[in-house]
Amino acid sequence: MLSIYNTLSRSKEAFTPIEPGKVRMYVCGMTVYDFCHLGHARVMVVFDMVARWLRASGLEVTYVRNITDIDDKIIRRAQDNGESIRQLTDRFIAAMHEDADALGVLRPDHEPRATDYVAQMQSLISRLEQKGLAYVAANRDVCYAVRKFEGYGKLSGKSLDELRAGERVDVAQDKNDPLDFVLWKHAKVEEPGEVKWASPWGEGRPGWHIECSAMSSDLLGDHFDIHGGGMDLQFPHHENEIAQSEGAHGHAFVNYWMHNGFVRVDDEKMSKSLGNFFTIREVLQKYDPEVVRFFILRAHYRSALNYSDAHLEDARNALTRLYTALKNVPVVGEPVVDWSEPFAQRLRAAMDDDFNTAEAVAVLFELANEVNRSAAPALAAQLKALGGVLGLLGREPQAFLQAGAPDAGGLDADAIEARIAERAAAKKAKNFAEADRIRAELTAAGVILEDGAGGTTWRRA
Repeated sequence: MLSIYNTLSRSKEAFTPIEPGKVRMYVCGMTVYDFCHLGHARVMVVFDMVARWLRASGLEVTYVRNITDIDDKIIRRAQDNGESIRQLTDRFIAAMHEDADALGVLRPDHEPRATDYVAQMQSLISRLEQKGLAYVAANRDVCYAVRKFEGYGKLSGKSLDELRAGERVDVAQDKNDPLDFVLWKHAKVEEPGEVKWASPWGEGRPGWHIECSAMSSDLLGDHFDIHGGGMDLQFPHHENEIAQSEGAHGHAFVNYWMHNGFVRVDDEKMSKSLGNFFTIREVLQKYDPEVVRFFILRAHYRSALNYSDAHLEDARNALTRLYTALKNVPVVGEPVVDWSEPFAQRLRAAMDDDFNTAEAVAVLFELANEVNRSAAPALAAQLKALGGVLGLLGREPQAFLQAGAPDAGGLDADAIEARIAERAAAKKAKNFAEADRIRAELTAAGVILEDGAGGTTWRRA
């Protein structure tokens, strides 16, 4: 039976859907003013894995991942670029989709944009105001009165007195309390018209936190199964979502809260200020997208993920071993997992233990070793099928083994095949010195030749 570590209870809990056989899951998505970075990659891959496993377990999943397409950073970036908000956000949404597709991330069932849900946000704010949980501040912003919500702090595990205004909580003298957060921002004269909506409180725009409460309840109902996101969102964003949603509806908001760990770079937290900030696109210029996905999945989602070239190279070599097993024992057609088989049962046990992909990947390697030993087509098919459950091993083995940007040698596939043909001709002419020279040249360029009964094949080193 599946168990999930619930941030709210700080323990693993058996997973029981609210509606038998169906799962409703919401994940906080990207703020689209720039290219996605490695932290975004981890969120996308982790919760894609979660959705895949829930579906592989026979559950019907409705997966929502939102897009924040209005906030201060977006407004500033559009103004700096001399373009409209919509032009900016459309461009970076398209880029986000390109990155996600490259990483093998399936599209969520719903991908709502915040600007399409302003009416629902206003309705939720009005409800909070009627319940005495929201007030109009001196600067005409509408704020949430945190101390009036009895359960505030239960997700982060701190009392109100311990909590301080977090990094993304607007601190203003106009609030009744420093911990209060903005639900509706009163429009500034200098802001463009496209970020001003009419409301009962005057022209303005929604605060950041209210959008997720409104979109999730509209698409999934006001009580659903799983809410996910990066660990950095636990406070204040998710804490504030609970306050808004439970304050408005008077009952539990989400049953299971999931948070993936931080991405670190050479053992330091990734951040722009430290200059160790990498976009997905930058990483994909050096590494195959499936290698990046594999790198993310072979760590448990709640652990810190330490990015370095050495770790990516290790991931590439490890994934190469899995594909090499499949190359040596070809699989015909698209295999289906045999869940009665021992390796499949072990992988299921790992995944049912809070999505333990680290252990699941270890099972894949043990299975690959058995494929290499036995050359059994049934086991090779099982390896490919089990990898597919994690969104891995879906390509033709030779295509993966030959993939990647040309290295310093500057050799693409056509150039390599031409060298192999030249080597074959040299061997036929008994010019073995020339044949050895060509092999050495290719080896130096990072290309490994493998001679067999059917001829010579090659792969990237």
